[in-house]
Amino acid sequence: MNNNILNQETQNFSERKLDWPVIQSEMKNKFGKDIFESWIKKIEFVNEFNDYVLISVSTRFIRDWITSRYLDQILQIIKSYKKNINRIEFTIHEIKDDKIYQAQNGHGQSSETNANVSFIKDSYLQYNRIDPNKKFDNFILGFSNKLAFEASKKVSQDISHYNPLYIYGGVGMGKTHLLNAIGLNLKERSKVMFISAERFMYQFVRSIKLNEMVKFKEYFRNTDVLLIDDIQFMNGKEAMQEEFFHTFNALLDKGSQIIISADRPPNKLSRIQERIKSRFSGGLVVDIQKAEYDLRYKIVKTKSEELRIFYSDQIKIPEEIQKFISSEITTNIRELTGALNRIVSYSRIYNKVPNLSEVKIILKDLLNLSENRVTIDLIQCIVCKFFKISKNEMLSSRRSRYLVRPRQTAIYLTKILTSKSLPEIGREFSGRDHTTIIHSVKTIEKLKKVDNELNNNIENLKNQILYNKENEI
Repeated sequence: MNNNILNQETQNFSERKLDWPVIQSEMKNKFGKDIFESWIKKIEFVNEFNDYVLISVSTRFIRDWITSRYLDQILQIIKSYKKNINRIEFTIHEIKDDKIYQAQNGHGQSSETNANVSFIKDSYLQYNRIDPNKKFDNFILGFSNKLAFEASKKVSQDISHYNPLYIYGGVGMGKTHLLNAIGLNLKERSKVMFISAERFMYQFVRSIKLNEMVKFKEYFRNTDVLLIDDIQFMNGKEAMQEEFFHTFNALLDKGSQIIISADRPPNKLSRIQERIKSRFSGGLVVDIQKAEYDLRYKIVKTKSEELRIFYSDQIKIPEEIQKFISSEITTNIRELTGALNRIVSYSRIYNKVPNLSEVKIILKDLLNLSENRVTIDLIQCIVCKFFKISKNEMLSSRRSRYLVRPRQTAIYLTKILTSKSLPEIGREFSGRDHTTIIHSVKTIEKLKKVDNELNNNIENLKNQILYNKENEI
């Protein structure tokens, strides 16, 4: 098949009607089980138009929550299948007698008078959904996640053996799976609460509004096992951190087990109280590293077989394509799964499995992201290595000339190579003010025009950052 025909075919693929179950599957991979079940699953597909999609939810509250937090990401997922879609519109199908809707909108409370079975407790239970499918048995093990796996298994067998257990790693690396597996093992003999930091925040805010803080404290402090996912979402929320700190101490005092996940180690958490970070560091801290090729291939092989069994047409993805995906998509596990979903969707539409050339076009955006994913930490490390200084020196408050120029260079590269805002960049450079960031960027831009050596250094560094395929030094 020549390139013109290939491009035409892939264009036709994007012009087909949206396959909403496939979109839902990718959203589930993108957002995780907790968020999907709580919010995204509530979305119903209504119709598709020339440049927008109409979807339905049951309440205005759900619409506003999804719009403020997930709408841009949902649109990007839809656009990956249909490029002409540029917006999402909502229609509201309200359920007036829904107790949760009433409580969320201030129209009523549970009729239960017993505090032990109060409305607030019932509402927590709705989001304490431990997935029975995410077990230790089906966690795919490799060198990069073995330590986190063994520590999690130990905690599930011997409560309070490591307390707290803090698991960190990048997005889509399996942290939520491990927390879920711990919860599954312990829930038969212990009172388990599994909740995301975002959900904890939401319940905290709502409890204040509904004057339910006593019940909020009571419920969380009486659990035997508290699992909190994505703790980094507490950043900057001082009131919630204060409540969490006291809840944390109360649970430790009574011998309850605490397991926490995050996207970075405790000492790298931004805008989190030092005393909280100290508590996290006082337990066992383990990381899930970026998956090596052997693990990625094992995951792709397993997921391919699961998809083959799931669909009635028994779609089999060739080994050549499995190896290609495993080699080229290195960012996280969810993107591996997303790539497989796209290939399966293409196969079902055209009733054939795409060849390698077609796969490269279908996954063009994912392959590009995998090759060019840039982080501030990566920029800082490469710049420090280039100028032969330590990262601590660059981030320090010292203003020696041999430190100032590398620091300004790193800030400039962060501004042009990432989408981070000025305040975000400032926070990653030891809390520097946004005016300092602006000054650094303007200084480098001015010097580039007159200093050929600096200009060459900048270009050299850009190439190192952009083409550092594994995002590693």
